[in-house]
Parts: sequence; C-alpha cells; structure tokens
Amino acid sequence: MKLELVATCLFGLEHLLGEEIEALGYERISTIDGRVTFAGDEEAVALSNIFLRYAERVFIKVGAFRAESFEELFEGTRALNWPDFIGKNDAFPVKGHSIKSKLFSIPDCQAIVKKAVVRSMTERYGITQFEESESKYQIEFFILNDLATLMIDTSGIALHKRGYRKDSLGAPIRETLAAAIVATSRPRENVLLWDPMCGSGTIAIEAAMMMKNIAPGRSRKFAAEEFSFIDSKIWISAREEAFDVEQKTDFEAFASDIDPSAVALAEKNVRLAGVSDTVKVFRHDARKISADGRRGTIVCNPPYGERLGTIKEAEQLYKEIGVHFRSLSPWQVYVITSHPAFERFYGRKADKVRKLYNGMLPCYLYQFFKNK
Repeated sequence: MKLELVATCLFGLEHLLGEEIEALGYERISTIDGRVTFAGDEEAVALSNIFLRYAERVFIKVGAFRAESFEELFEGTRALNWPDFIGKNDAFPVKGHSIKSKLFSIPDCQAIVKKAVVRSMTERYGITQFEESESKYQIEFFILNDLATLMIDTSGIALHKRGYRKDSLGAPIRETLAAAIVATSRPRENVLLWDPMCGSGTIAIEAAMMMKNIAPGRSRKFAAEEFSFIDSKIWISAREEAFDVEQKTDFEAFASDIDPSAVALAEKNVRLAGVSDTVKVFRHDARKISADGRRGTIVCNPPYGERLGTIKEAEQLYKEIGVHFRSLSPWQVYVITSHPAFERFYGRKADKVRKLYNGMLPCYLYQFFKNK
C-alpha cells in the first residue's frame, strides 16, 4: 500500500530527521517546523518507528484539506478512506491541535472529526453503532493556517522513550534531543566523549547507541503492531534487521556526576541500554576532570536550577566549569542549557549557538571549537 507518512520531531531537528528518512531509502515530500512528510509503505511504518533516532512519532497521513468552518471539517474528514485502515470493531479516539486557524476549539474539532469518521465508516460497513473493542487507531488532526491534516498515530508511546530510562532525575533531557546534540558533536572512535554532569546518563547512552548502530526502537512496542493491514512478518523482519546491523566499535564514552544517586541511576540505564561495554560510569566532580593526554569532547547538559538548589548556584557552576574546561584545550565543548546568559557566566562567547527545544522548553546549544 502506498502511504504518506509524517514523522514529527522537536523544533530544530528537522534537518537531521530528514537525512535519517532518506538514509532509510524513503523520499521526503515536505518539511515544516517539527515534522517531515515522506512517501512509504507498510514496511516503512515498521522501519521508521524502529530506526529513526530523532523522531517523536510517526503518523500515517490519511488526507489534508482546507477547513475554515465546522462543515468543511466534517465533509473533508468524511470523504477520507478511513475504512481502508480501521475495521468495524476497532477503536478510533480523536485528539489534535489547531494553530493560527479559524477553528480553534479543540473539543469541538474532536467531536466533529469523530462524527465524520463514524459517518465514513457507516457508509462502508452499513452499521451505525461501533463497539470500538479491538485494535486502537489513534486519530490526530493538525490544523495549521486553516489547512487540516488528518492522521493515524503508528507509534503509540512517543519514540523518545526508548525503554532504557525507567527512572530519571529532575529536568531530564529527551533522548531524541540528546542524540541530536551527540550527532552535532561528531563522535569518533579515536576521541573520548565525556558528559561530566551526566544525570541519568542519557547523552553518553545515546552516543554509544549511535556508534554501535543500535536502532533506538528495536526493543520496544508500537501501536501499529496491532494494525490489521500491516502483516506481523513485516515487524519481525524489521526487528531482525535492527539487531543484525549492530556493530562493534572502539568508541568510548564517560558518564560522570558528583551526585552518587545520579551515578547509580546512570549505571542502571547504561545496563538496560546494552552499552556497558562502551560507556564508563563513575562519580567525579566536573570541575576537576582531567584530559590525561587524550583527545576528547565534552558534551553536557549542566543543571540550571532544577537539580541544583538555586539559579545562583547554577551560575556559579557555569563560572567554574568555564575556567576548568578551558584548561582541557584543545578539547571541544558542547553545552546545552536554557539559561539565557550562559556565555556571560561561562566566560567566553561560543563559536556557534543553535536554538533547540527540550520538549517545549527553549534551549541553546553552545559550541566551543577552540576551547581557550
């Protein structure tokens, strides 16, 4: 079956996500903030959920149309081929978003879309009551500038939840964002990657998974595994491929933290992620780390008030790591934080700054290539 698929991502990761999609062999159709649309089939549903490292969810795009009134929303939704996907006993709840559009009431839009899908199903199946007792097909609408896009969620639980991080400390970084930061730092086998304020260990884990070519979704389940129009053999084959492509590497990552509870949690997560052979976890003060003659890159998400008691304590830490990290030259340093004046406290301007989002929280990735 020919499908249009939509992969969503955190704002700022669209380029990385698009490259991933093309690397899987699929053609990009369009890109807007936070989502990439591409052409695929049933196999693409499985492969994209299992292999995409920067995506938050993968949707099947059922259709799109202009909707400036509830009547247009109803008729446009009703005209789509919902029974091609949803069986007469399947559940089909509705949720969605509306941005910069005349139809702004989410509850009203939900009710209209639900009624329209029921009408479409009634016309195909010849019944008016639907039990909704079998597989769940989560319908999602997205209305932007009066253009309504109707989709079915294939992921279920968001894709940043790989499965290895059962617990976390305060203000954790999303796995998808951590992977993007690691990719930006260009990890290499002959260069140590060190997160000296590791918290749950996410950055080091994502780096190891990337270098070992571990597909991020290979060990978790997805909503579309229950979809009747996707043969279970497709999922079996996709998972076999995901395990087959894992590779050995000489890459090494350090995950350290001054907090013993963070170290214990990071050790647990490293084991669950299957990267204990690549990531070394230990307790250490970030202000005292030593290069010991090795080439290295620091990649970290320092606390900014949530894990430390106050913002002032965080700002003092920025001053101290700014002084110490410069002593590690020529190491490169990548720091992500939401603190708007990080550079002032760190003690120098970054060579490059990139705006990203940790969920809905705006952050900045400060990149120091000449760490002096």
